[in-house]
Amino acid sequence: MIKHSVSRWCFDSTALDTLCEKCLNLGISGIDLLMLDEIPLVQSLGMECSITAAHPDADGVGTIEKGFNNPTFHPALHRIYEKLMPAAAELGVKQVICFSGNRDGISDQQGLENCAAGLAPMVALAEKHGITLVMELLNSKIDHPDYQCDRTRWGVALCKKIDSSHFKLLFDIYHMQIMEGDVIRTIQDHHRYISHYHTAGVPGRNEFDTSQELNYPAIARAIGATGFDGYIGQEYVPTTEDPFEFLPKAVAFCSQ
Repeated sequence: MIKHSVSRWCFDSTALDTLCEKCLNLGISGIDLLMLDEIPLVQSLGMECSITAAHPDADGVGTIEKGFNNPTFHPALHRIYEKLMPAAAELGVKQVICFSGNRDGISDQQGLENCAAGLAPMVALAEKHGITLVMELLNSKIDHPDYQCDRTRWGVALCKKIDSSHFKLLFDIYHMQIMEGDVIRTIQDHHRYISHYHTAGVPGRNEFDTSQELNYPAIARAIGATGFDGYIGQEYVPTTEDPFEFLPKAVAFCSQ
């Protein structure tokens, strides 16, 4: 049931049409984190945009660092998503990414309240257009210092507070291994709040195999056992001269 995708930015040195061709040959049907203007080309080649990229404004609002946990950014974020979600829906895209933003002194409880308030009208709009807003879980230890949605329990608390099937989490396995570990149990306990997964090796965020901490075949089986029928997106950073050398193995590791 699991579908496979790749994150565009990990293969950004490859032309988009070439990336699609490579992916199709491997049974990969989605490209993650595309800009709106990239989506028609991907669709014309027989693939889909599995989740959009962020579309920040000129001041950087809508990036990982400037998200819904800060009420100062809510007006700008609403303008961004009031354009992005209908446009994505018009293209047939079902998932749109969003971020909590950095703490910047905001407590986790206050950040939760602020996110819920800022997201409420956007989730209503997502429901109207058949879109799911998806907040990504990211580590604040190495890659994204001070990011607030850095643990599953915080993201799940936000999902419960918003209480809509049109707001869920992107569970990035790499990031959550760094922050909390216990990946399989966490997925089993909280899968109903997760609509997308990302992969990468720990440590390093590169290709993953038996030299790494994470057992991706076991993780993929656990994801499949929950009945998940969405995408597992490959988001590792290739280290080989041929960036596609490991991709067939990545798909195999993440297939049931």
